[in-house]
Amino acid sequence: MFQIDNNFQLSNQHESIIIGLFDKQEKFAGDLARFDEAFGDQLTELVKSGDLSAKYKNINKIHSLGKIGSKRIWFVGLGKEKDLTFEKLRNAFGKLFKSIKTTRLEETAVLLGSFLSEKIDGIDAAHALSEAFTLAVYQFEGYKQKSNEPEKSLRSITIYHDACDKEEYLAALEVGQAFGNGVNSARTLVNIPGNLLTATDIADYASGLADRYGFELEILGKEEIEKLGMGAFLAVNQGSAEPPKMIVLKYQGKEQWTDVIGLVGKGITFDTGGYSLKTKAGIVGMKTDMGGAAAVLGAMEIIGQLRPEQNVVAVIPSTDNVISGSAFKPDDVITSMSGKTIEVLNTDAEGRLVLADAITYAKHHGAEYLVDVATLTGGVITALGLYTTGAMTNNEALYKQIQEASLESCEPIWLLPLFERDKERVRSSKIADLNNSPGREGHAIVAGAFIGEFAENTPWVHLDIAGTATTAKDYDLGPAGATGVMTRTLALFAERFEPFGK
Repeated sequence: MFQIDNNFQLSNQHESIIIGLFDKQEKFAGDLARFDEAFGDQLTELVKSGDLSAKYKNINKIHSLGKIGSKRIWFVGLGKEKDLTFEKLRNAFGKLFKSIKTTRLEETAVLLGSFLSEKIDGIDAAHALSEAFTLAVYQFEGYKQKSNEPEKSLRSITIYHDACDKEEYLAALEVGQAFGNGVNSARTLVNIPGNLLTATDIADYASGLADRYGFELEILGKEEIEKLGMGAFLAVNQGSAEPPKMIVLKYQGKEQWTDVIGLVGKGITFDTGGYSLKTKAGIVGMKTDMGGAAAVLGAMEIIGQLRPEQNVVAVIPSTDNVISGSAFKPDDVITSMSGKTIEVLNTDAEGRLVLADAITYAKHHGAEYLVDVATLTGGVITALGLYTTGAMTNNEALYKQIQEASLESCEPIWLLPLFERDKERVRSSKIADLNNSPGREGHAIVAGAFIGEFAENTPWVHLDIAGTATTAKDYDLGPAGATGVMTRTLALFAERFEPFGK
């Protein structure tokens, strides 16, 4: 897919070549000067006249008219050089590749030096390019009947950069592509409808990852789940014809199984709300309620490719939440794996129930640091909107590492409060240790507080992606639908993690 070449010549033949333009770039220098000279200084005139715009994310295409070896030139507006960040560069590349996708181009080249700035070096630019390409051209194939004619797409990108270390740059390209592929895998899982992605299907997918990357795999069926006393998880599955699966993937990057990171993802393949039934509008789209599980599986794919020196256990409780004569009901009292009893006041607050047993099981597998990810509450959308993931924690040091990973991954999170009074609300049942839904007020907070009761003293961060797991609009790095949010954050966090507190 990607090739590195240290020797750019104007005569090199490509279907197109891609060049970055900064604002206020009054004259072309270096390789760009050679382009301008080949065009009789007309490129400078086009910039001065505004026909070639360097405005951020402005994409222009011109025909070379045989003046150089490449047939066409794509110019990417980068705005002011001092303002260019990794995120902005990645988004600009994303918009470019989405534009190229519509042209059925199969091969192109990139003049990488034209995209560098004081903040962005060649390694950063290579990473941004490959990640943006992988993300931006993603499309969920869906289930429509397809033409037999093969679809043309970009299959080869040659990157020109003078005197660079080819192996180092190829490694950066591979890392960017690994992150993009992990996100795209998560997107696809979330986009698949619930009748075609059951708990068993997710378990099979995890098994495939284990085979590919050498993970240790454990999949618990209903009988094993019952023996372990996972009453909270089983209650949610109680009305379903589909058997539940507790899925565990272990990656050991250290000699000893210590400093273990536990990634826990909510895997509800479809959520009707149970007897606390969702509205006819609210129930549409509930195939995406396994977005947390998808993010964890996508992150494990990245971890499997990059092989960091860390220990990671991924735990995914997967089932659907449906209605039948045997389904659990409001007022039921259930017993979790931890032994804590729970009064069910809302069967649509099921995610926190399955996560309760999954977190307990992650600790059983040695997890010393916990991060759970879930499309958990509509309340987080009310609080933070559709672009920011809600977070809660019992440990500031762990949260800081997650926050740093989210900033670098360009997946913003915001910390919600967790006070003693919030904990007391979920302990307010008169007949059980906890209740699963103490009211609408601060809904996202009390949901996280409930999960925290099972993390107990283990350092823990909760990520509520109900607003960010999907998008209704196309954007620079992908189409409408699943976003794969938190996949990159979790993988980067695992890669950079520094143990503490011992």
